[in-house]
Amino acid sequence: MANYTTLEIVQENPNSAVFYLYLNRPNHRNALSRDFFTEFPRALSSLDQNPDVNVIVLSGAGNHFCAGIDLKTLTSISDQFVSGDRGRAGEKFRREIKELQEAITAIERCRKPVVASIHGACIGGGVDIVTACDIRYCSKDAFFSVKEVDLAITADLGTLQRLPSIVGYGNALELALTGRTFSSSEAKDLGLVSRVFGSREELDNGVRVVAEGIGLKSPLAVRGTKAVLQRSRELNVEQGLDYVATWNSAMLLSDDLSEAVSAYAQKRKPVFAKL
Repeated sequence: MANYTTLEIVQENPNSAVFYLYLNRPNHRNALSRDFFTEFPRALSSLDQNPDVNVIVLSGAGNHFCAGIDLKTLTSISDQFVSGDRGRAGEKFRREIKELQEAITAIERCRKPVVASIHGACIGGGVDIVTACDIRYCSKDAFFSVKEVDLAITADLGTLQRLPSIVGYGNALELALTGRTFSSSEAKDLGLVSRVFGSREELDNGVRVVAEGIGLKSPLAVRGTKAVLQRSRELNVEQGLDYVATWNSAMLLSDDLSEAVSAYAQKRKPVFAKL
């Protein structure tokens, strides 16, 4: 596997199709450096293209998930655009923001489901990341904040676009305007996370069970479920039904379907080919 300065990829069990992607700057509470925005989409792409990978668990090394964007990175980016022609500087700055956005959107572009395993701080850019993930779990000690407003920034890496569909428009607006810290239990009440575990160890074990379970299912069915749900966010019911009909007309009649039916009839676990 490739070496990264801000990330680490781990396959804990050589017989498992679950791979772990760690934000790996624990001494900086996994704050997002400029290198992260280059490495993160590369790492996700490598996992996406790896046929041995069925599920990706995204977590943070050390005591926290992610403390948001590194302030040194923020200062470095802003310093590049303080002089020269304002129009050209603005156009270049916009391209820079779009590049950072694409790094986070890489989670959604990844065909494999990405499960966020959150402990400790999940602040600012950390919320951008987890709102792009497919499933979110956290430990009891986790806490969250849409912090950008306190740094005189309009959050621009995806939280304002994704959070309303997860927790509701009014809740998202309140969290984004106040920048307040909210607990794991409130995150569960809001629907930001699906479950809160009592400890980091329980979180790790619980997420592993869920990820392993998904990893044993038909890769085509899992891929299709993620793709159809994502597309359906932009469609009305009739359009969404038309989309999934088109999808299944191409994907449904597969060896996976035959294997699933045979396994059910023979009372055994199905074994599916890699994707």
